[in-house]
Amino acid sequence: MGSDPNYFNNMFNAIELIIFIVIPAIVLHECAHGLVANWMGDPTARDRGRLTLNPIKHVDPVGSILVPGALFLAYYFHLTPSLLLFGWAKPVPVNFRNLRPQRLGMALVAIAGPLTNVALAFIFSRLYVWPPMMQFNQLCAWGVMLNLTLAVFNMVPLPPLDGSRIVMSVLPMKLAYYYSRLEPFGIIILIILLNIGMMGFLVPLVETVGHWIGVQI
Repeated sequence: MGSDPNYFNNMFNAIELIIFIVIPAIVLHECAHGLVANWMGDPTARDRGRLTLNPIKHVDPVGSILVPGALFLAYYFHLTPSLLLFGWAKPVPVNFRNLRPQRLGMALVAIAGPLTNVALAFIFSRLYVWPPMMQFNQLCAWGVMLNLTLAVFNMVPLPPLDGSRIVMSVLPMKLAYYYSRLEPFGIIILIILLNIGMMGFLVPLVETVGHWIGVQI
């Protein structure tokens, strides 16, 4: 399966990607966190109206619009040699103290988002080879790539990414507390890691997860 970078040279194709791939990937990821939290005893996301497919409820003005928009425009106008989309949605609120059992609940809430993206990647991989969808196969290919990349990226064990919640769920309480204090600096650390080649380590993991669901990247 190959995803053509020239696909984005057409602005209409880019809008298609945002509407049919990016928005569902982000919205369903966040909804999955909230749904599992609700099942595990915390209704915070439900009470605040975040268990919804309405993308407006999940948009972070900076992380969902300004940052990815600027990165895309830089690529579209040939200011950067390759496309690297980076951004984030407004996190679904979860009160981990309400979860029962609390530590297992934290891990299950955290992993729900990445697993949802893996499931979406699997669906797009099946649509890619479905004859009625052949004219949309490049869109489906990007659906596979984006969702697998989001799944792997979010499992990086750096606060506030989902992988850090899983780490905190297994660390002793005192170590988990000190580890959680990295969160205010997490985005800065993440940007630094991206600029020094972190994706080079993540790409083989993306390919491995693709292999697990029967997709050759």
